[in-house]
Amino acid sequence: MIPELQIALIQSELHWEKVDANLAMFEEKIWTIKDPVDLIVLPEMFTTGFSMEPQQLAEVHKTRTFKWMQQQAAQTKAVIMGSIIAKEGPNYYNRLYAVHPDGSFQHYDKKHLFGLAGEDKDYSAGSQRVIVDVKGWKIFPLVCYDLRFSVWARSQKNADDLYEYDALIYVANWPEPRVNAWDTLLAARAIENTAYCVGVNRIGQDGVGANYVGHSAVYDYKGKPMAFSDKEEILMTTITKEDLLSFRERFPFQADADGFELS
Repeated sequence: MIPELQIALIQSELHWEKVDANLAMFEEKIWTIKDPVDLIVLPEMFTTGFSMEPQQLAEVHKTRTFKWMQQQAAQTKAVIMGSIIAKEGPNYYNRLYAVHPDGSFQHYDKKHLFGLAGEDKDYSAGSQRVIVDVKGWKIFPLVCYDLRFSVWARSQKNADDLYEYDALIYVANWPEPRVNAWDTLLAARAIENTAYCVGVNRIGQDGVGANYVGHSAVYDYKGKPMAFSDKEEILMTTITKEDLLSFRERFPFQADADGFELS
C-alpha cells in the first residue's frame, strides 16, 4: 500500500531580487516545520521574485541554490521543490527543481512563458514534461502560466496505466487581479485529470508593483478544496492514494479520454 503523502506549502512574501535574504528566510521557515513531511513546495522564482533580469540573477545549473536545496532535502528527509532563474549554456530558464533527500534531482523548465511581462524575451521555453516519484506517488510539476494551458497538463493514458500521474503541482507568482482564474483553473485541472492539484503562490508586493494575495491551495480529484490560505504561512496537507484509487476505479473517466500527442 502506497502511504499517504504529507505536503508542506510555504506561502511567503519574497525579498525582491535578493537571493541570500530569500534563502535565509526559507531556511528559517523550513525549520519551523515540526510534523513529518514528505514534500516541501516553494513558490515560483523563490529566490528573487518574478524578475526579468536573468542576466544579473541567473545561477548556473546545479550551483548555489541547487546545493542549498540538496542540503535542505538531506536535513529534512523531504523532497524540496520550487523554481529559480537558471542559466545553462547561453540560455536562461525559469527552472523548477525537485531535489530528493539522497541528492538526486529532476528539473522542469517552464513551457509557457508569460509574454505580457516579457518573459518570452528573456527566457527560453522548456519542451519536456517531467514526472517526479515521491514515495511511490507520481507527481507532475508545472510553473505558474502553464496553468492556463490544459493540454500541456492533460494526463495521457498508456498501455501500462490509464493515469500518467497522481498529483499536479503548480508553483507560481500569480498576481491579485487574476487570482480568480488561479482558483478556478486549479480546480479544473484536478477534475479533468482525476488527480490531486496543488498550487503554491506568493503574497506581498514585488519590485515592479504587482500585488499577490496567495490562495495557495490543494484540491482533491473531484475538485473539492482540501486546504487554502490567503496569508503568510506554511500550509500543511495530507493526500491519500487509497481514496484516489478508489474513486478512479468507480469512475474511470480517463478510459474515455481522447488520445493525442504533444509537439
